Amino acid sequence: MANSSDVLIVGAGHAGAQAAIALRQQRFEGSITIVGDEPDLPYERPPLSKEYLAGDKPFDRLLIRPESFWRERDVTLRLGRRAVLVDPLSRSVTLDDGAVLTYGSLIWATGGRPRRLSCSGHDAAGVHAVRNRADVDRLQSELPSAARVVVIGGGYIGLEAAAVLTKLGKPVTLLESLDRVLARVAAEPISRFYEGEHRAHGVDVRLGVTVDCITEAQGRVTGVRLADGEHIAADMVIVGVGIIPAVEPLIEAGAAGGNGVRVDELCQTSLASVFAIGDCALHDNAFGAGQPLRLESVQNASDQAITAAKAIVGAPEPYHAVPWFWSNQYDLKLQTVGLSTDYDQTVLRGDPATRSFSLIYLRQGVVIAIDCVNAVKDYVQAKPLVAGRLTIDPLVLADPAIALKEAAARAALEAAS
Repeated sequence: MANSSDVLIVGAGHAGAQAAIALRQQRFEGSITIVGDEPDLPYERPPLSKEYLAGDKPFDRLLIRPESFWRERDVTLRLGRRAVLVDPLSRSVTLDDGAVLTYGSLIWATGGRPRRLSCSGHDAAGVHAVRNRADVDRLQSELPSAARVVVIGGGYIGLEAAAVLTKLGKPVTLLESLDRVLARVAAEPISRFYEGEHRAHGVDVRLGVTVDCITEAQGRVTGVRLADGEHIAADMVIVGVGIIPAVEPLIEAGAAGGNGVRVDELCQTSLASVFAIGDCALHDNAFGAGQPLRLESVQNASDQAITAAKAIVGAPEPYHAVPWFWSNQYDLKLQTVGLSTDYDQTVLRGDPATRSFSLIYLRQGVVIAIDCVNAVKDYVQAKPLVAGRLTIDPLVLADPAIALKEAAARAALEAAS
């Protein structure tokens, strides 16, 4: 197997796979190698906490492309290996087995690893994360003997896992340290709606609680003790409290960064010929609030992969994509367009009691984001509002009888006149 590549991609998740695909679509004819720390072919991660955990989708349907695709496009896969050292002067990457790979350009697409609890018992058997296939396979293997489950974290991963386990008939207690779920990504109406839905499905949602420790017996989890002394019995604990970007080798090599590795509008790091994309890339986003950020989404992974590929083939096109996200819980589909950071006004569109509504976020009168719950039409029509940074009368936005595309057209005409 050749140890030299024109483009070396470290990370075999969605970002890394899409980078290789985009390079070939851009008619790049040089050699491409993808290094991945899992033994599996590149696969989709979002279904892990949804359809895959529920057993509704087998693993082969998660593959981004079949093995034949990579072979036919002459993309070398080095799987089950982890990059541990980057030398930007010699343009080389050392793997955990000692192999040294040289590159013309390097694309870092490693994503992140689950943030672990720091309390005692955090590493007991029966404490799980949901980040890769192996995590979920281990979790599934223990489910038959798990009578009581505690989920720590009220973000997307925690809520999705709680919904799936409830569907599978497991009693679930969900613990969130803040005063509402989804507090970091959504406004209160969305939070309260989802809290109500989970409680209606039997989840014991606890807000504003702090975990003191994980209790264990003979190395296996027996429950969670809260800071107030209450003990919640559990045979399984799932921790969903975010990720830590996997960028240490780049930072040690001198790349600028902090919460991720810093990239410019072409996804280039401060190291020559080194790019970073996806969950680990700290970037300026035109739809943010002015501070560098990381986006953990398939959209961002795909669009930054294309940006890096175009820069490498000499057709640079700055990253400028409207962010979007989604979450499936029970029979509810939450779809988001834009970033609601630093919003100063929200507009409720529709009635949450119908389980189909949207919440629109404004900053100084400008539409910056929209959360759509079982409101696909709103979601489809929302992108031009966010992309165009349109100012629309809140009374118009609040009226479900006025389609968002009609509201956008009116606003565009008014702005042009």
